[in-house]
Amino acid sequence: MSKLSRIALALAAFAAVLWLPDLLGAGPTGPSGDLALGALLGRGSWLAYGVAFAGGVLTSLTPCVYPLIPITVSIFGARKAGSRGEAALLSGLYVLGIAVTYSALGVGAALTGQAFGSVMQNGWVMGGVALVLVVMAASMFGAFELSLPASLQQRLNGVGGAGRAGAFGMGLVAGVIAAPCTGPVLAAALTFIAAKGSVGLGLAIMFPYALGMGLLFFLIGAFSFSLPRSGAWMETVKSVFGAALLAMAGIYLKDLVPALRPYFSAAPAAALLAAAAAGGGVLLGALHLGFHGPVRERVVKSIGVAMLVGGVVYGAGAAGARGRAQAAASFTWLHSEPEAVALARAEGRPVIVDFWAEWCTACKELDRTAWADPRVREEASRFVTVKVDGTETTDEVAAIHERYQVPGMPTVVFIDSKGREVPDRVIGAIDADEMLQRLRAVR
Repeated sequence: MSKLSRIALALAAFAAVLWLPDLLGAGPTGPSGDLALGALLGRGSWLAYGVAFAGGVLTSLTPCVYPLIPITVSIFGARKAGSRGEAALLSGLYVLGIAVTYSALGVGAALTGQAFGSVMQNGWVMGGVALVLVVMAASMFGAFELSLPASLQQRLNGVGGAGRAGAFGMGLVAGVIAAPCTGPVLAAALTFIAAKGSVGLGLAIMFPYALGMGLLFFLIGAFSFSLPRSGAWMETVKSVFGAALLAMAGIYLKDLVPALRPYFSAAPAAALLAAAAAGGGVLLGALHLGFHGPVRERVVKSIGVAMLVGGVVYGAGAAGARGRAQAAASFTWLHSEPEAVALARAEGRPVIVDFWAEWCTACKELDRTAWADPRVREEASRFVTVKVDGTETTDEVAAIHERYQVPGMPTVVFIDSKGREVPDRVIGAIDADEMLQRLRAVR
């Protein structure tokens, strides 16, 4: 394969890594947790479990999950297991461990009324996730091999025969590693479960979700011996993953420091600048050069990686700025809930209370789809609209969340013109048509 072909392939792979999950998530089985999961679960339909399973499969395509793949291959593949049947058994136990972890998250959300994703407002948690992503990226770039210590591997292999108990235990850990950054599907599902407070629902939804997420691991672990041998192409793939992980870390850190927001422009030129930087980094050698060659090659690759990651992070920040600008243009959002309620009471108008956060992907999806629609804007003009920003936890924000019993974000509360909350809340991102129906029902 020529160098040009490798670059083109790497570009396509990198684009898929970063944007394919978002494109797939734009439909009814993506971030629209309330539309896809909420409506189906409310009817008790078996189709809901299929949606949860499909959501798990889509989640497995996100960059945060990729670092777990080499562990699956190295420990549960036929190289360690001896036969395809044993590899399939070990991989199945690994996936079962992931399923138990996610089922526990569902039960926890039901019992506590809090979605797991809400912990991401904690700066220490976000910083910790970013640090883990950077470390995993360093492994992808060859700084070290990501594997268990030999002594621990031997101990695990000695339990339950060929490491079966160890495979299950590692699945439990893998679920915890992937949980904070597995995207809006998980956040929407846990938010819905937290709102319903049903332990049975938490188990019924999160178990098939986890099986869907583990399908990729099962296939790789069971059939890894048939994968092509490692070579130059694998180094390019690892560079793609490494750059994606660094970009994810940068995006987390971007949201961690609100003072950086003004530096991200909503202008169309910002997207072009970000694309030019990312493309220049790829052409310079971010993906096809290595860190084990001459000093000049390592320096050039470092500059290329910096340009590529910087372009992606800036592009994400510019997209967020455009989303905020669209949301601001859609409505005259107030930012004080007491002020909004007092104004609505004085004028006899209904209220929209949108609980939002900078780190909440589904919140931005709601801004982009429902709130930006002209029909929704027109119908919402008779409401007093207020956004409660939960990006940073303050005593005032915590008190408002407690008063409204908000399980996670996004949550949209409607108050009618008589000051009574409408029971039909929006939990998760929904599309414009669904939002329009909700608004028309409020008087």
